Amino acid sequence: MIASATLPMDDDGPAHRFAVTPAVEAVVLGVAIAIAVTSYFIITGSDAPQRLIPPPLVALLLVANLVPGIALLMLLGRRVAMRRAARSPIGGGGRLHVRLVALFSIVAAVPMLLVTIFASLLFQYGVQFWYSDQARGMLENATGLAQSSYGRQLNRWQEATVTMASDMSAYLRERSLQSPDFSGWFLQQVYYRSLSEAALFKLSPQRGIQTLAIVNPYEIDFTRRVTPAAIAELRSGKSAVLSVTGDRIQTITMLPGSDELFLYAGRVEDTKSLSEQTTRANDVLKSYRSLLARARSLQLQFNAALLLISLLIVGIAVWIALAVADRLVRPVGELVDAARRVAAGDLTARVPDPRSRDEVGTLANAFNQMTGQLEAQNTELVTANGQLESRRALIEAVMAGVSAGVVATGRERTITIANDSATTLLGTDTGGLVGRRLVDVAPELDAMLDGGDREAIVEVGQGSEVRTLAVRIARPATGPILTFDDITQQLLDQRRAAWSDVARRIAHEIKNPLTPIQLAAERLQRRYGGKIEAQDGTFSRLTDTIIRQVGDLRRMVDEFSSFARMPKPVFREESLVDAARQALFLHEVAHPAISFQLVQDDPGLTLVCDRRQIGQALTNIVKNAVEAIETRGEPGGSVTMTLTSDANTVGIAVADTGIGLPAERDRIVEPYVTTRARGTGLGLAIVKKIIEEHCGTIGFSDRPGGGTLVTMTFDAKALAALDQGASASELAGEGRLDTMTRNRT
Repeated sequence: MIASATLPMDDDGPAHRFAVTPAVEAVVLGVAIAIAVTSYFIITGSDAPQRLIPPPLVALLLVANLVPGIALLMLLGRRVAMRRAARSPIGGGGRLHVRLVALFSIVAAVPMLLVTIFASLLFQYGVQFWYSDQARGMLENATGLAQSSYGRQLNRWQEATVTMASDMSAYLRERSLQSPDFSGWFLQQVYYRSLSEAALFKLSPQRGIQTLAIVNPYEIDFTRRVTPAAIAELRSGKSAVLSVTGDRIQTITMLPGSDELFLYAGRVEDTKSLSEQTTRANDVLKSYRSLLARARSLQLQFNAALLLISLLIVGIAVWIALAVADRLVRPVGELVDAARRVAAGDLTARVPDPRSRDEVGTLANAFNQMTGQLEAQNTELVTANGQLESRRALIEAVMAGVSAGVVATGRERTITIANDSATTLLGTDTGGLVGRRLVDVAPELDAMLDGGDREAIVEVGQGSEVRTLAVRIARPATGPILTFDDITQQLLDQRRAAWSDVARRIAHEIKNPLTPIQLAAERLQRRYGGKIEAQDGTFSRLTDTIIRQVGDLRRMVDEFSSFARMPKPVFREESLVDAARQALFLHEVAHPAISFQLVQDDPGLTLVCDRRQIGQALTNIVKNAVEAIETRGEPGGSVTMTLTSDANTVGIAVADTGIGLPAERDRIVEPYVTTRARGTGLGLAIVKKIIEEHCGTIGFSDRPGGGTLVTMTFDAKALAALDQGASASELAGEGRLDTMTRNRT
């Protein structure tokens, strides 16, 4: 019984299914043929072909041939079922047909197989008794008994006749036939021996048969039984000649001591019945022996009939299964077809009105009711969806048009709506917010929702990507909605404006008294310097200190002024290589112990910029690098400036082997933030301002192996649009610094 079987898993791991292939069918057919051939050789290979095969062996051969035969019928039914299923709209490989065929076949085969085995064994064990030696001996004994009874009956009357002849011979030796009491004695002999008639006769060649004495109540002609053949047998020495005529047993014997006297005796008996029983017993024994010779043939014929009938029953069951499967699958196919139409969007699909009110009919009615309700609800949903689509389009248009970020959250603070501005401000790829939890995207905003505030200023992000957001929160029933604006640049501009105002006030307040102080100190030095003894250097050191400190204060005031009144850059196409060489050369001359290198991909690299401001920015960065190396306190060190470019950007990277970045590296570009005792904290602030005005960005990171790496990136395409005229490098008196700095190309 082979159809399909489910194996353990890996649904889609679902499960794998055992597939019946033509190879499996061929194997089953081969097994059936092999079993049939083996059974033939077992049956024909017996040493006693007329004896019965043992019943268990016959039952085993019957089952062995029946099982593959049933399997072949089921495989045939499976093929037919699959072909019918291929024409059905249900699909599914015809599994329903196959399962029904297998189910009906098993239901028919298992009981039938058991009944077949039972019938075979019952028949064979019953027949085995009748074909046994006991049964054969019983029939032979019964036949022998009948024959013996018949023979004894005949022998009795024969002996009675012979005995009477002996008695009569003895009587005649003493008396004669003419004795007056002979007749009575003769009658008495007939009566005592229960004979029906008797006759004493003499046989001579001349006169023939002469009756000497006779008792003949039935008046029969006994002479018809006295034949020459019978007389010849008697004279040859036979004691008596017995014959049976109808219901009469007739015996002829010769009187002892005489060649001419003979005795005839008859007895009326029911010999016909006894003879028929004997004949019937002989016929039965003959038939039994004939049947015994055909015992194995009958045994095989019976079991072959059982095999064929069993296969016929299974075949009928398979045929019924196919018919039932078609009947059951037809309404299911209509349901599947209608369901597929519904899945394709046709909600008008209906199943034909079922002709029966069984479970399938109930399912069809329920399906029709369902599709009717779906059609009505779909119409309502389409109308409502149209309204929602209009509202959604309006909301999307509004959200797309605003610069503020908008994020709506649902259960467990999962983001359900987010506009492009929110994606940009939170630093996530486009389309990456919806479906994610707010705590995973912006934990600062999630923490803000735990409180009851409706407005707050929050910093989000890490490192150089920190943004300051002004957040407003609405709390509807569906979940909090956050609206936020990026005020990072606004705060930076405010701080910068505040620091510019402070710098301007400081420069104004400090710069006015510096000149009188410096002039007074110089005048004191000129007027009283010659009058003081040369050994006394106190006066000179004090006046020099005043003048030097005033110079330092003046330089600080100049930096404040520069920060407060940064001139507007003039953009022209300049040689970036020359500006880099000049910035390195100024420090290379002053610090010969430090190695300065310029690495460039393009020796003629240019950039639309304000050369003076770019040079100032590069000089400040190289100056910070030199100071970082000197602060480390170890001899040597190196500063490497690398220039790179591609289609749209130009990059400058300055790497040093100094002490590295401070802990608060994110604030080093803010005004008045410095790590040196005598620094003003305006150098990197000025650099950042210059870089931003040149459409660029600046970043700070740790150099591999120790030190600092400063990276500046400029948008060359945007700067090209700001070009204002001739290049400043073409002015008279300004040449190239090709030999100033050690460089690599």
